[in-house]
Amino acid sequence: MFVEGVIMSLESKVSIARPNSKSLRATIPEGIVAFLELEKGDKLQWKMIVENGKRVATVQKEGK
Repeated sequence: MFVEGVIMSLESKVSIARPNSKSLRATIPEGIVAFLELEKGDKLQWKMIVENGKRVATVQKEGK
């Protein structure tokens, strides 16, 4: 059960996705996989915004 308004903080490390590419890769922590009920093949939607001078990215499950 999850409680609305409670903040969970997890971290992961960024690595190179593939040589000669500007893309990076990060593993989704197990806690986030469970929280978003992610499964192989799911699509994620990324949103970016600047709030109070800080860059913030959010991600949510879009489905398959």
